[in-house]
Amino acid sequence: MKLQHWFGLCAVLATGLLFWSLREVLIHLFAAIVLAMALCTLVGALRQRWNLPRPLALLACVLGLGVMVAVALTVIVPPFTSQFQQLILQLPSAAKALKELLLQAFSSVSSMVYGSESSSNWSQLLFPKGLADSPGGPAIASSVTGGFLGLLGLAGNVGSGVVQLLFVIAVTLMVAVQPHAYKNVGIQLVPSFYRRRARVILNMCGDALSSWMIGVLISSVCVAVLAGIGLSLLGVKLVMANALLAGLLNVIPNVGPTLSTIFPMSVALLDAPWKALAVLGLYIVIQNLESYVITPSVMQRQVNLLPGLTLAAQFVFTVLFGPLGLLLALPLAVVLQVLIREIVVHDLLDPWKRQKLAS
Repeated sequence: MKLQHWFGLCAVLATGLLFWSLREVLIHLFAAIVLAMALCTLVGALRQRWNLPRPLALLACVLGLGVMVAVALTVIVPPFTSQFQQLILQLPSAAKALKELLLQAFSSVSSMVYGSESSSNWSQLLFPKGLADSPGGPAIASSVTGGFLGLLGLAGNVGSGVVQLLFVIAVTLMVAVQPHAYKNVGIQLVPSFYRRRARVILNMCGDALSSWMIGVLISSVCVAVLAGIGLSLLGVKLVMANALLAGLLNVIPNVGPTLSTIFPMSVALLDAPWKALAVLGLYIVIQNLESYVITPSVMQRQVNLLPGLTLAAQFVFTVLFGPLGLLLALPLAVVLQVLIREIVVHDLLDPWKRQKLAS
């Protein structure tokens, strides 16, 4: 290799190390861009409907969102917080009830197959070292509660979280005020011969993100409403907390719907085992409706992501960026899909294939 090649390789490695050290800043910047895209989409819809100047439409959107957040903080958040605390406190009792049901089921099967003498050993086999005793709270329940309380502590770490949130909001507003200026800055970073194509690709990324955000917003609202109606009909307690959790966790594919099922099943299990099974069936029906009816209907240009690739993206981005990477895994995958399809496949591989065929 020549000297300039070594310098180029060193520059690439240095750039990679710089990006790796700044990965937390980069993921917050991407979160701000996603929020700015959502705000710009809302501004565009408002301008198209009422023919308003862009500054006035942006001001109306910001004020409207501020009012909605204030109403949510004063009307929705207090009862949700109260019900969610009750939900967390009921998890040990639900774990204990589940343990007793498992013991009864295994003991009944063992009695039918091996006789009644062998049924007394299942408690020590399934829950060794005191997991099956102590009416004051089994270890499995305390483990579950400790895990969820740890998640709450992670979510409630307001020290650096407030600063990061303010940073994301500030960047969001700055980008939303002058989106074309920031887009032009990004385009100028690519070689001059590729800038027109880069502008087209950035527009495609923006359209894909807008389509995804509109679809996930409407589908999350539908999931929350359906969960609230279904849980109310089943007579499950803490309906508001469970319905809001179902809508919020619907943003996270694969993992979110599974987590949202645990809470209402735990509450229903304390009333009757059949209610827990009914809640499981209800959430399976809701998720199938969301996947095959709601999402394809609300997305004008549906973002097609294979489930395996979505799960792999969640795992990779969670390892790289932490909990925020899990939350932003799907928009990151949407943007990467557009970039790979347009740059790698259309601009690099397809011309190379045509040249090989021509030769």
